[in-house]
Amino acid sequence: MPKIEIYTQPFCGFCARAMRLLNDKGAAFTEINAPHGTPERETAIARSNGRSSVPQIFIDGVHIGGCDDLVALNRSGRLDPLLAAS
Repeated sequence: MPKIEIYTQPFCGFCARAMRLLNDKGAAFTEINAPHGTPERETAIARSNGRSSVPQIFIDGVHIGGCDDLVALNRSGRLDPLLAAS
């Protein structure tokens, strides 16, 4: 399984949706709590080239984007190969 990291914040519906999709796929991931004003959020922003929203998702260090991007990858059939890599 690839290394999956997801930067989130509490009470975020998009974060919950992205994690639910990954769980439904059986993908193990590391959730990084990154509310506004935290060093973790600054790291997420830096790693995602300035995107300040959550979630921000990385698969094997590659920035995938947010929840909508993850859902789009799944709908296009391109998510499963990424999850099967490594």
